[in-house]
Amino acid sequence: MLDTIKVKLFELERDQNITILYACESGSRAWGFASPDSDFDVRFIYARNVNSYLSITDLRDVVELPVNEILDIGGWDIRKALKLFLKSNGPLYEWLQSPIIYQDDSPFAAELRLLMPKYFSLRAGGNHYFSMALNTVTNDLQADKVKLKRYFYAIRPALACKWIVERQAVPPMEFSKLRALITDRSIQQSIDELLARKKISDEKALIEPVLVLNEWLADILSTCKDAINQMPVNHHSTDELNKIFRKYILA
Repeated sequence: MLDTIKVKLFELERDQNITILYACESGSRAWGFASPDSDFDVRFIYARNVNSYLSITDLRDVVELPVNEILDIGGWDIRKALKLFLKSNGPLYEWLQSPIIYQDDSPFAAELRLLMPKYFSLRAGGNHYFSMALNTVTNDLQADKVKLKRYFYAIRPALACKWIVERQAVPPMEFSKLRALITDRSIQQSIDELLARKKISDEKALIEPVLVLNEWLADILSTCKDAINQMPVNHHSTDELNKIFRKYILA
């Protein structure tokens, strides 16, 4: 599959007349809890030549391929990516930490990684992960039968939110690193059991609710909710990111 992904990225560069600055895995395979039939979520950041940005014609800021059961490939224009970086966009900060990198031929991603601690807004990040976890717990984990994968879609953002509150820092992307926050052995054991089942189950697998995890998630979200609102809001000048933008469209 790696070769297929690289070929698709090359074809996108050629057909769209773009330069891919960075490409990575963004979904469950990078988070660390893929199912046997999980697709590949490939995300990238690209740049066009300088004349494209000086045109009166509005450019699409997203390039993507039709999604199929195996591959989901899409990317953002560098201008869009840098605007979202300034706003502490959660998915983008995760892409930059992905353990699975498909293309990284320039120092672009490395430069942004160095700026992540400075630009990351604890309040914005906390609210992002809090909302993700709360919505999943509320909408997906209250039935008599729930999708197994939805537990990880609740636990991971809940732990990311907890990381922000307790460590006052950008949370790691990988689930295994986030689990370092869990001190309760029974919770760790429950998660281990779900991970073992997920590794052999398809994406549609249903299970009965795990009440101990539901209660634990409710406690985390209750604790994080008040703490997030006390966090400062970051405001940064665009000067530094403008320099990066100009550097890579002129390259």
